[in-house]
Amino acid sequence: MVSLPTLLTIMSQLKNKERTRAQESTNAIERLYISMRHLFSRGFYKPMGVSGATLRKSLLSLRPEIYGSIAEDKIELNGLVYVIERLPEGIEECQFINLTADEGYSSSHFRPIIPPKRRRNCYRIDKDQMNIEITRGRSEIYDILTHLTFLFIESHKIKDRILISIDGEEVTREWENLEEVVLNNKVLTDKEREIIIVHLGNILGRTYSEVVAAYKAFSSEKNPDRFFQLIYWLGKLAINESCYQKKRTVTFSSVLNEQIGHHIYGEIWANKIKDVLSKNNLFERPTHIISANMHSVMNSIYAKGALPGKAQETKNFELFQLLSDDASKPLQKKVKEYASQNGLIYIKDDSGTNINVQIIDCAKIDFSKTDFNLSFDLDKAPVIIVMDYAFGEQAYETMDELLKPYKQKKKQTHLHVDSISIMGKAGILEGGKGDIMIPNAHIFEGTADNYPFKNELAKEDLEGFGVNVYDGAMVTVLGTSLQNKDVLRFFHESTWQVIGLEMEGAHYQKAIQAASKIRGNISENVKVRYAYYASDNPLETGATLASGGLGMTGVIPTYSITKRILEQIFKK
Repeated sequence: MVSLPTLLTIMSQLKNKERTRAQESTNAIERLYISMRHLFSRGFYKPMGVSGATLRKSLLSLRPEIYGSIAEDKIELNGLVYVIERLPEGIEECQFINLTADEGYSSSHFRPIIPPKRRRNCYRIDKDQMNIEITRGRSEIYDILTHLTFLFIESHKIKDRILISIDGEEVTREWENLEEVVLNNKVLTDKEREIIIVHLGNILGRTYSEVVAAYKAFSSEKNPDRFFQLIYWLGKLAINESCYQKKRTVTFSSVLNEQIGHHIYGEIWANKIKDVLSKNNLFERPTHIISANMHSVMNSIYAKGALPGKAQETKNFELFQLLSDDASKPLQKKVKEYASQNGLIYIKDDSGTNINVQIIDCAKIDFSKTDFNLSFDLDKAPVIIVMDYAFGEQAYETMDELLKPYKQKKKQTHLHVDSISIMGKAGILEGGKGDIMIPNAHIFEGTADNYPFKNELAKEDLEGFGVNVYDGAMVTVLGTSLQNKDVLRFFHESTWQVIGLEMEGAHYQKAIQAASKIRGNISENVKVRYAYYASDNPLETGATLASGGLGMTGVIPTYSITKRILEQIFKK
């Protein structure tokens, strides 16, 4: 039987071990952050060379949840799916990757390649070079560099499993078979495909069923065997690096170096919005800004009027679930057309921020065809500006520029901003996917910066919708791809009592506080609302972002938050 003093000693040692691991992870994040800024200032680096060593070591030390088994010999498949969905197709074939500003490629013959899960323009210059446009700030650079570091680490793990001789001349039989299929664009029978999948299991250190699942995740109608090509080119370029000194290189253009942090794209974006407000005589009206997706506010206001038959057939959020289905394109089109005839102005972004905007003139809404049943004097009807999601530090740039006065003919006109509402997806540390978080402060990871605020939304406002609701502080992270359980557990279980993590909250609040409390660009009494729904729980194995999206699970929390925000805006 263990004595009480011995038990206390063991518990103390375990606690110190956990604390040390959290401190190591925090230091690794700081090293990553500093290294990436240094490499950006330097202008180029070789990810698998000496210059990229700090990034690799820090990422392997951190072992982020999103990257799964990055520190093990076997290939991480879920993390690979997550990363590839956020990088341009074909990047695995390119030795040279250039990060540029918007430098005019859109007017060239190069076809833009847009990753499925990241709105960024990329251009395949030739067989060896991929250019990626950076228009959303430093957070986009951090996002890309961490994903590339993961990708190249995995590629060298493939190389280590297939090379028999160090000169690259001898490789495994499985690799030779894969190479024959990929280089000859061989059309496979079902049996031949299964044989290659078996070979890939040996190459990747994964089971047959795991490889089949990954194959299906990458497969498309246009390119069913994309997974075979991806693994081959990752391994091939790693062999070229190790055996033939053809190092992969990441460069940053001089124009990007000059422009980053100067709000060039944010200023163009904000001025266009203000131009539209001015031309439509909406500048003098009470204004409410909502950072959200491009469908929930529009559907909440207009869907019932656009689709009266469907609205009668459905109840609660069933109409919105129907509209969220990919098969409902005709219904979505009807809502958009109805909205454009009843006060909604859509501004498609051409500034480079990749943030589209909707302006809603509430004087033109027929409230009898909504769930809100409110009316206003025309000169006091609010104007709602819905801006699509920003990305990390870009939140400060865009909100800061939007809240600045409008300069026209030597005259400055201030927006009459009554409220700013931020809603979106975030990781949750207590609860599960689809639950709601109501923050009362944002803590900026890696610094002592913290932003407490009065949230107009309260926990009780979002109860009763059938989802769990949590309130407390949230941490704004440098990137979701850099998080690990030790750091998050510390934030959650210590006196910080953090309930979740996201990437934009502190940046938005920094801009709002500067505009309202210091610069006088908007009223110091501006109302602020923050609410997030959980897209993942990084403390739970199998519940990270790499495990897949929310699907229909996100409909109820999304529209619950939207409903409460609009009710407060329309409340007299």
